Amino acid sequence: MAASKKSAKKTPSKKKPPAAPVVLTWEDDPLSLPSASPVQRPVPNLSDARLAIRIEGPKPQPKIYPRGTKEFRYWTTAEALRRAADYWGGILPATFTWNVGSQLPVHLDQGVDLNAFYTRGGGGDPPGLSFFHETVNGTTYFSAESPEVTCHELGHAVLDALRPELFNVAFIEAASFHESFGDMTAMLSVLQLQSMRVDVIGATGGKLARNSRVSRLAEQLGFAIRLSHPDAVDGDSLRNAANTFFYRDPHQLPPSAPANLLSSEPHSFSRVFTAAFLEILAGIFTSQGTPGSEQQLLDATKIAGRLLAGAVTEAPVVPAYYSQIAAHFLSVDAAQFAKKYRDVIKAAFVRHGILSLDAASSGVTEAQMKAAPRAFAAAAADRRTQTMAIPAKRFGLDTLVVAAPASAPRFAVAPAAPSIGELETPSRETAAQSFVEDLFRRGRIEMHDHGDPDARVCQPFTRKTHELVGTGGNVELQRRFFDCGFTMW
Repeated sequence: MAASKKSAKKTPSKKKPPAAPVVLTWEDDPLSLPSASPVQRPVPNLSDARLAIRIEGPKPQPKIYPRGTKEFRYWTTAEALRRAADYWGGILPATFTWNVGSQLPVHLDQGVDLNAFYTRGGGGDPPGLSFFHETVNGTTYFSAESPEVTCHELGHAVLDALRPELFNVAFIEAASFHESFGDMTAMLSVLQLQSMRVDVIGATGGKLARNSRVSRLAEQLGFAIRLSHPDAVDGDSLRNAANTFFYRDPHQLPPSAPANLLSSEPHSFSRVFTAAFLEILAGIFTSQGTPGSEQQLLDATKIAGRLLAGAVTEAPVVPAYYSQIAAHFLSVDAAQFAKKYRDVIKAAFVRHGILSLDAASSGVTEAQMKAAPRAFAAAAADRRTQTMAIPAKRFGLDTLVVAAPASAPRFAVAPAAPSIGELETPSRETAAQSFVEDLFRRGRIEMHDHGDPDARVCQPFTRKTHELVGTGGNVELQRRFFDCGFTMW
């Protein structure tokens, strides 16, 4: 009798879950050395309720697009901005919101310029982040294509929401710190990528304060600018945070200078603070253990961000703003980290002259914090900008009203003198007059029809970051935006 055949049971096939959609983006900058190549990243959710972002215009379908296309630029911008917003969203309080609304508007291409800026709106410019393009020697460069540029501009938006009075204040160090905060945001954001953490640890041997892809900011934009103005920016980038600039009294510096020298121009002077911050980040990383892992570097970025955000939140807006921020780094470290990073913080700020030896050795203590003047307590609770009038005959005006908060320094600290001791802190009158004079010298003020046409100096072909506005019978200086700073024509 033949054996009966048994029907074989079919094992149901397991379907693989569909792959998560990805887009192609840059890690840090299109011209980042030794070689930049796009990477695949998860599709960013810009409308996330936590620090939501809105890119104006059509949204392309999320998929892999060839580099150089407008769709590729859209997604590389979106991914970088989401990454930077997620970084700050993990550090800032849940109550944090943008100054320009529930969503941060982003305009990918607002016309021809080697520039990018953040503005609250007005003067014909829409609120939010604006980016541009320009063709130089046959190649078109888009500022929104660089994650370092986009994250820098988002940093302006973050700081404007944290300390809105910094937007208009007529102090050089306040404006410079805004630029430094943008660069610090760019560095911290790029280090949220595991591939970049591994790369920078390997390239620097774990010594993160060295020249690297992280320290070099906006290489492509810097390259485009150097083609027409070779000394306007650093030789390897727009700005390099790995520098040895030592603090100088900005009111004694020229309003502009070649990139290898300091000037009082905010982007130039910002490099002093950014370099100190990079050294602090490097010191925090080293403190986690040697050899440090990429996870330890990720942890270090979170710690550095908490120090930075805490200092920004607490420091009063005064002419010598850098040294007050530095002192508050120490107070935040004492309150949150039991002074674990005290020596790292002191070393970086002393090396760059932001804190004098006298200031660093005097100690920032809880007793000093309790002895803070009542004027600071009032300013912390109510941060409305105070104004004052300054002489303006040399500007072709009778008088000019500027924002100059009358906050009291919380700590008795000062920056270092170039030789011995420390510098004298300027009055707010001196600080405001110096700031305004620099703006007029650089041609950054749109005067409209204010002033004597024969006496004033307008410089018609430079981009205007500020404008004169008639308010209640006065002429007031108001900021339009923070931009990339390239204004030559």
